[in-house]
Amino acid sequence: MTSFKVALVAMDADTLPAWVSETMTANDIEFVTQECETRAQLIACAGDADLVWVFGGSRVVTAERLADLPRCGALIRTGSGVDNMPIDAATKLGIVVANTPQAYNDGVSDHAIGLLLAVVRQIAVQDRIVRAGIWNRDVAYPNWHVRGQTLGLIGFGHIAQLVARKLSGFEMTILAHDPYVRADVMANHNAQPAALDQLLARSDFVSLHCPLLDETYHLIGERELRLMKPDAILINTARGPVVDETALTKALTERWIAAAGLDVLEQEPPSLQNPLFSLDNVVITPHIAGYTDQSLDDSWRLSVETVLAFAQGRWPRSYVNHNVKPRWNLQRS
Repeated sequence: MTSFKVALVAMDADTLPAWVSETMTANDIEFVTQECETRAQLIACAGDADLVWVFGGSRVVTAERLADLPRCGALIRTGSGVDNMPIDAATKLGIVVANTPQAYNDGVSDHAIGLLLAVVRQIAVQDRIVRAGIWNRDVAYPNWHVRGQTLGLIGFGHIAQLVARKLSGFEMTILAHDPYVRADVMANHNAQPAALDQLLARSDFVSLHCPLLDETYHLIGERELRLMKPDAILINTARGPVVDETALTKALTERWIAAAGLDVLEQEPPSLQNPLFSLDNVVITPHIAGYTDQSLDDSWRLSVETVLAFAQGRWPRSYVNHNVKPRWNLQRS
């Protein structure tokens, strides 16, 4: 009999690679998969699982449903953000919550920079007017520049650090706000620590890289937007609800700030009546920042590596509840 059971209870991907099941079998892991939407389905699939795996954004595993998973010692969320996972409740129960940000870090950092450059250079607007038969440089004139400007990074984890490194050639001043990252770590990436209000007031470009938590919900609201420069640009590749979208729409319409580049919105998919869609000073993409030609393969590989780490009694490469006292005796690799 196998002694370790893994239940994949939600899968955004179209297909399950054959090698995933083969790897589980080769490592004496019982592996079951079912798309679970209800409590009954979750219990049937994962009620006796040691590890419950959510690939993507499903919210089937809730704080209330952890009681239905009495053997569970670990949750895996394939992806970077874990706002769809009951972290606090899991931590209280000794359940480790792991994720796979390494699969998406490069893509998200590239996309944040891409959105910034698309706004600065007015690329999306220019593309639309050329396709409409207008060949006129003055219609969407790029009224910004990048070199020597000040970039504010809110959240300074791996993605923000990559943004800082990749933009280093533009000789920017980089400010960083993150209460969980030490000043010496910021300094190692040529970033200066700054209070949130100071960062907003000084930055020409503000890029969001913080997780969605209770304390970051609507972190950027009317007060914060009014602190920003009138020619500033806001970039959000984090989570939509980090920004108060109503306040942002007003800020863009009334020109408290100049423009925005958004990969995430408060409602996804958004209503066609979203007022942001009528504004030329915003570039919007469909929550695609993390995706590249490599990201899906990397997601599966890193997820399976995480499963194997737990099955072998080791801490995974990435987990988010660092204060957890795990149910299992886990060793450092």
